[in-house]
Order: sequence, then structure tokens, then C-alpha cells
Amino acid sequence: MAIFSEEIPNILKHIKSNLEGCIHGKPAEINLLLTALLAKGHVLIEDVPGTGKTVFVKALAKSIEGQFRRIQCNPDLLPTDVTGVSIYHPKEEQFIFRPGPLFTNLLLVDEINRATTKTQSALLEAMEEKVVTMDGEGHALPEPFMMLATQNPIDFEGTYSLPEAQLDRFMFKLSLGYPDQATEHKMILSQEESHPLERLAAVADIQQIQAIQEHVHKVHLDESVAAYIVDITRATRVHPSVYLGASPRATLAFVHAAKAFALINGRSFVLPDDVKYLAPYILSHRILIHSGARMEGANVNSVLQSILEQVKVPVRLEK
Repeated sequence: MAIFSEEIPNILKHIKSNLEGCIHGKPAEINLLLTALLAKGHVLIEDVPGTGKTVFVKALAKSIEGQFRRIQCNPDLLPTDVTGVSIYHPKEEQFIFRPGPLFTNLLLVDEINRATTKTQSALLEAMEEKVVTMDGEGHALPEPFMMLATQNPIDFEGTYSLPEAQLDRFMFKLSLGYPDQATEHKMILSQEESHPLERLAAVADIQQIQAIQEHVHKVHLDESVAAYIVDITRATRVHPSVYLGASPRATLAFVHAAKAFALINGRSFVLPDDVKYLAPYILSHRILIHSGARMEGANVNSVLQSILEQVKVPVRLEK
């Protein structure tokens, strides 16, 4: 579906308005969620229960007329419960593939760290290749496909840590956090008669989202800004406090996210400020700190801050 450049800001404005009506006081997080959607990335939301993660994803799905499915993770969840299974059909004398909940546009994987490592690994191919292989045959996922996974940072009983290979496949890691007093009061008033989700109407469709995703590629990335992204990711690999730095996949995610973020902010070019703003969300879950550095008070945020202060910022260019 063709889409004119001048239509994009209006479409994004309506989607944001829909989300802000359901998730109060979180404009930055809404921008990041839309950035990941347009950049074809996945999001890991690390937060305590009850902060609106499920409502967040449902509101986005309704806003763009996308299919929504949810997987509630637990240790009994099998890989085939996620991907689907091939069942023998006696009448047709052949195996027929029954798709699992992975086959949707927006997938919420709730408490992903409660699933076993085998089930977690079943998501890897889908996240990267947008394909599920069953009995040697590949089954393509719907387009667009976006996975949003949640994990509770407080409760560690009965949980399995996400492997680095899977963490690296999430474009962003973010947290919604508790609302402030005024926002929480506004939230109560908005739900006096019914939940905002029940009143939500679609303001875009899947075809429009796909067209905007293709338009993201047209956003200009100056060579100096591209070099700035590379310098930041490479700096994570040589920092004395880090023993595992960001991968080349992180560099590519950085580029896609920066272009989408620029488009969401009404620009046809990426600024160094876009890169600096997105860096913590893209890199924080991709680097590991030496135990010795942690004992001396270093953490991921302080390391990233020092890297951003040391890496030279290119001259601001506009196009």
C-alpha cells in the first residue's frame, strides 16, 4: 500500500493519542514502543506487576487493527505451546501444521523468565527470522510481527535468566514504572464508567503500518552519525568495566531505531541527539559488567554514561 509522506505524521499522531488515553503520563515510553514497531524490533519490558504493560500492548493492537495474542509463561509451558504443532490428519494422510500463538501481529509474552530455557529458545528463530521451522518446513509469521516480553525484576523464585543470545534480539529494554500522584488520580477518573480500552477505536491499519515501516528506510543517516553509532557500540567492547560488549546486531538495531525515532519526531534525518537518547534503551541489556567493577560501584548506566561522555559527538547536520 502506497502512503504519502505527509500522511505519516497524522497517522502517528492518532496512534499516540489512542495510547495516551489508555496509558497516562508515559509519552516517552509510547514513543519508544512506536519506534520499535516501525523499526521492526522487539521490546523487553522489565517491571513489577500492575503497571499497565498488558493494557499498553492491547491498546497498540486495537489502534492499528492488529492481531493480538498473549502467552502466560510458566515452567510447564512447552515449546510447541508457543510455536504450534504438526498433527497427523488420517483422512488426508498427512501432517497438518496447527499454528501456535506466535502467529500474530503483536505477541505479549508475559513473565518470559518463568518459561524454561528450552521454551525461551523456541522464540529465537521467530524473533530474528520471522519464521517457525517445524518438521523441516518453514512457516512465515504474519507481517508485521512484534514481540513484547515482560519480566518481573523483583521476584526471582521459579525464574530462568534470559540467555545473552535472546537478550540481544530485543531492540529495547525499558520500564514503565509507577505513575506519579496526579497521573494515578487521572487514571482512576478515566475508568469510572468503563475501561479506556473498551472505548478505543482503530486509527490505522496493518497495511499503513507496513508502508510506514518501509518509509523508515528513506530517513537520512549522515555518515558522521553512522560513525557515531559505531563508535559508541565499539566503545562498549573495550571499556575496562565491561567483559561483554554490544554486538554488531546492536549496531544495526541502533541504526533502524534511530531512523524510526527521527520519523516519529517529524524529521527526515537522524540527529546525534537521537542516538544519545536511544543508547541506554538499546545497549543496557546487551552489556555485562565485570564483578570487580560492580564491587567498586560501577553499573550498566554509569558505564554507558561515561561512554557517551567520551565518544566524540559529530557536528549537527540537517538534510
